[in-house]
Amino acid sequence: MFVLVNLKAYPCDPVAVAEAAASVDSGPAEVAIAPQAAHLSAVADTGVQTWAQHVSPVEHGSHTGSTLAEAAADAGATGTLLNHSENRLKFADIDGSLAAADRVDFGTCVCANNPDQIRAAAALGPDAVAVEPPELIGTGTPVSKADPDIVRDAVEAAESVDPSVDVYCGAGISTGEDVVAARELGADGVLLASGVAKADDPAAALQDLVAPL
Repeated sequence: MFVLVNLKAYPCDPVAVAEAAASVDSGPAEVAIAPQAAHLSAVADTGVQTWAQHVSPVEHGSHTGSTLAEAAADAGATGTLLNHSENRLKFADIDGSLAAADRVDFGTCVCANNPDQIRAAAALGPDAVAVEPPELIGTGTPVSKADPDIVRDAVEAAESVDPSVDVYCGAGISTGEDVVAARELGADGVLLASGVAKADDPAAALQDLVAPL
C-alpha cells in the first residue's frame, strides 16, 4: 500500500513530520510526504520519499507563480499530486501537468471526485488516480465507510481504461483500520492529511496507520 501524506498548508513542522515518516517501520507500506513547494528540499533531505503538491503545465519560460517540474525535481521531489479538490485543474491542464511530470520522471497521482472522473483521469495515463469525495475531506469519516461503492466503482473504472493505473482512496483516512478497509475494497494506496499533519505525535499516527498491514 502507498501512503501519501499531504501536508497542505497546515501549520505543522514539515521536517518533523518527514523525520517521523522516515523513522517509522512501514513494513509492506510505502510512505511519502507532500509538503509546500518551499519545503520540498528540507523534507527530501530527511530521506523520506517526497512529492510535490502540484506541478504546473508549463516549461521553462515566463511563468511567474508556477511550480516548474524541473524546480521541484531539483529540490528533491520524486512525484506529484495533481487536481486535488482544493486545487482543481482543467482537463487540458491535467494533461499538461502530467507531461511536465513526465519530463522529470515523476510518479503521478490525479485526484477525482467520483468513478466517472476516475475513468477520465485514468485515460490520461498517470501512475495512479485517487478517488476523493470532497464532502468527506477533513471530516475523519473515510470514504471506505461512508460510501464503499465509490471505491469499488473507482477501481473498476480505472481497470476498464488501463489496468496498470493504481487507485488510491482519499478523504477521511485517519486510522490503520481505514487503510485496511481501503485495501480490501481494491485500493492500492491512500491519501491523507490532517490525520498526520495535525497529530500531536506524527510518528505514532503513522505507525498506527501502517501497523495493521
